[in-house]
Formats: sequence, C-alpha cells, structure tokens
Amino acid sequence: MSGGESGGSGRDGGTESSGGRVPLSGGVHGPAALRELVELALTAMEAGAERRGGPIPAGEPEALARQFEGVFGYVWDGTESGEKADEDALLRLTELLAYGSADPADPSCAAHLHGPPLAVAVAADLAVSALNPSLDSWDQAPAATALETALIGELAELVGYRPESAAGVLTSGGTESNLMGLMLARDRVLGSGRSVELDGLPASARPRIFASEAAHFSVQRSAALLGLGERAVVTVPVDRELRMDPDRLAGALAAAVADGATPIAVVATAGTTDTGGIDPLHEIADLAAEYGAWLHADAAYGGGALLSDRLAPLLDGIARADSVALDWHKLGWQPAAAGVFLVRRAQTYASLARRAVYLNPADDEQAGYPSLLGRSLRTTRRADAFKVAVTLRTFGRRGLGRLVDTCHELACSAAAAVRAEPALDLHCEPILSTVVFRYLPTCPVPPGPPARAAGDRFADRFADRFNAELRRVLLREGRAVVGRTELPGAGPGRVRLKLTLLNPNTSVAEVAALLDTVVRTGKELERAI
Repeated sequence: MSGGESGGSGRDGGTESSGGRVPLSGGVHGPAALRELVELALTAMEAGAERRGGPIPAGEPEALARQFEGVFGYVWDGTESGEKADEDALLRLTELLAYGSADPADPSCAAHLHGPPLAVAVAADLAVSALNPSLDSWDQAPAATALETALIGELAELVGYRPESAAGVLTSGGTESNLMGLMLARDRVLGSGRSVELDGLPASARPRIFASEAAHFSVQRSAALLGLGERAVVTVPVDRELRMDPDRLAGALAAAVADGATPIAVVATAGTTDTGGIDPLHEIADLAAEYGAWLHADAAYGGGALLSDRLAPLLDGIARADSVALDWHKLGWQPAAAGVFLVRRAQTYASLARRAVYLNPADDEQAGYPSLLGRSLRTTRRADAFKVAVTLRTFGRRGLGRLVDTCHELACSAAAAVRAEPALDLHCEPILSTVVFRYLPTCPVPPGPPARAAGDRFADRFADRFNAELRRVLLREGRAVVGRTELPGAGPGRVRLKLTLLNPNTSVAEVAALLDTVVRTGKELERAI
C-alpha cells in the first residue's frame, strides 16, 4: 500500500488496523474505510431523531446540559490510566448529538434562517470533507480552485455583474462577507484602494458607515474590527416592513458631511433578518454615488430571491452595489458554511492581495498556477463551492427557484392563518419567507384608574413578557421552535414571535398546526397566570 492509501476501517475510525495503519478518508481505500462508518453515523442519527421525537428535545437547558457532561471528554493513553478507547464513540455520540439537536427539517422548527440542507448538498460536502482540499494554494486544491473560480463567475452573473470584470470568494457567511465589503470600502475611500493605516489618517477623516436600524448587527461588529469603532455606524430609520427610509438616509448623509465627517459606505439590506424587508436599492445607490460612498448590499437572506422568477424583481438595483453578500445556507439549502462575497470590479480587491512565498510565489502564478489567497480573509479554506456547484447542477436555477416560491407561498398561507386567528396579531405581510406576529393575551387590569396612555403601556409590557415566556414554554416542552425578535424603536410593545419558513417539504396544514400549537399553548399559559 502506498503512503497515500488508507488502511482498513476500525469501528470508530481512529484505532489502528491490523496492518498497523490508521484508516484515512483519502487514497484508493478511503471510500471503503468511510462506508461502514457513514452507515454507523446514519443509524445513530435515526435513533437520536426517534428518541428526540420532535423539533427539539424537551427539558430545561440545565437538565439537557447534564446529559452531555463528560461524554465528549478525551480518553488518554490506556497504559497510564487503565481506560480503553471507546470503540462505539461514533455511534453513541452521534445518537446523542441527533437527540440534542434542533431539527430544521421538522415542520415545527421554524425560528431562524437555519434551513434543512438538501441531501445532495450534504453528500457533496462529505466528499469535500473526505478529500480535504484547501484553497490557500493551487497545489492543495487544483480542481477546487478552478471550480470556485467558475462558480463565482456564475453567481456574479446571477447578481447582474459582468463575470469578466467581477470577482469574489466563498466565505463563512454573511458576517464575514459584510466585514470584507466594509474593509474594501474603508480602503477605497480613505486609502485610494490601498490598505489603510488608521493611525496615519488625519483627525478630519472621521469615517462614517450608514445602515438601517434593521441592518444586521455584523455591521457594527465589522466597524469595531476595522478600527473605526461602532459609533462610526449611523443608523437610519425604517418603515413598518423594516426597509430603510431613503429620505432619512439623505438627511443623515448631508448632516454628516456638514459636520465634517466622511461617508465611506452605505449598507443596503436586501432581506432583513426579521421581516425579509428589502431596502429601496436604486434610491440608496443614487445617494451613495452622490456622496462618493461605497455601496455594500447585504443580501445574505434576500439573495435567494434571485433564483425565483417571481421574487427576483424585489432585488432590482442590486447590480449597482460595489459589493454583495450572499448566503446559500438560507434560501439555498446548503450545509453551513456557504457564504459568498462578490465585488463588481475585481480591481477593488487590491488591498486584500497578499504574497506568501510558500503558497503563491509570483513565478508560479506567472507560470500559470493560479491562487485564490488574495481573495479571502482566511488562509486555510475548505472547498465550500463544491456543494453549491453540485446543487446548482442538480436542480438548476429554476428548480431551486421553485423551492424559494414554495417557501414564500407557505409564508403567505401562514400570514392568512394569523389574520384569521383573533388571538394573533400579524405585523406585516410576508416579503420572502418570514412571518412576524404576536400572541394577544388578555391583559390583567392594572391597579388604580390609569390614564389611557399608561394603560396601553402596561398592556404592551405585559404582552412583551407574555410572548417571551410563551416561546420559552414551547421550547421547554419540545413542542416548537419559534423565533423571537424586537422591533426597532423605544418603549414596550416591540416583542414579536417569528416563523422563518425554509423547509419546502412543509405543508400548509403543518404550518397551520404549528400556529394552532402556539395559540393552544398561549391559552394554557393565560390560564396558569
């Protein structure tokens, strides 16, 4: 057997085989070594899911945590401790993991932008894990380097960029993509395309980033990581659907410039986490161009609408952004991570370029060996593009678009059911696949004869506490995983429940049953108060 081949398969994948070699996943014999272990893992997953019996294991967090105490500990050398390695570790721990997981494939698990991955994408991801290519140099990932480059061209075209002049990279998700977009914005506006030394900037620079009140929290986090500080982010008010108000953006930009600040970026959200709201992209693009600011579009959620003929017009104008964040683990049904970062003009990547002589020496690139090292903030990077490419080839844009449409239709049917239920209050009509609502409890009469406004505030505070507890009851009893959020603004009356419907196999009847569970649990909670 050559050094690149794997030995026979031990039951736990970690003990030595009879020939003295440990079983590895690569080489000619790697698939054989994996086959038995994958079957074991699948068997354990089935047993764990059956034991769980619902969308999430029932019980208090502390009680659940006690079931995991010690089970993931290492077993040291038996010659010193007298302990033997656990040959059933894969079977036992996988069953425990499956039992203790929230299952996004369950119709009653609908809290987050965390969908059930397509089976073909998981199978493709297994191949990547087994082969373990790393995209920091061509000689670690010849095929994956070519494949990611081709995929980025296709996704750039989907967004509306010209593939021949655009560039991009696979990322760990929307947070990393937003960080990259704001880093390039900082360097272009303050450093003329070169990496910025913040201690060399004049005090008058005073960089500012503009984003809506409903923008993802990673915008503030990115500003902190980039040395600008969270206070560099100017938040702009939103409407009821949580879309940025362009008139208020115009006023905020003008006020910042009048105050001597420098607008370096505007972040347009194409799919807010809570409502799926999409900012008015053309109006925002006009304002960003007027003030010389970089326009970054956070389409980590809403980018999935580009797959649907029906919903794609919602993102009209996204091609005017200087950079775009997509995330296919949401409305793309990929195992995480599956983020994508794209720039409209490849030359704007200049400040990220890096040369490491042991990874991408210049003479190798001149000889025709390409490198993606300068495309990413990371060095070692797995071939996440492969599962996305396999999925696109398997389903095509139209096939995936039908799944997007199905989830949108589920959201519309859920909204209709909420409107028809007197105990529930719908916040706004669905835009993508999210439904925001609240349970309307009967408010106990506050003490004394309060004025109308004081009584309303008391009722709003009570409703906030009630809805928060209602969600926790659903979790504790393992009935449902429902999201919770708070609308922008101040004062009580902002807590809402949320269904994020990303399972295209869920039926309208199952969504109705989930809402019925929420109402039934709410009435039980009212009786218990």
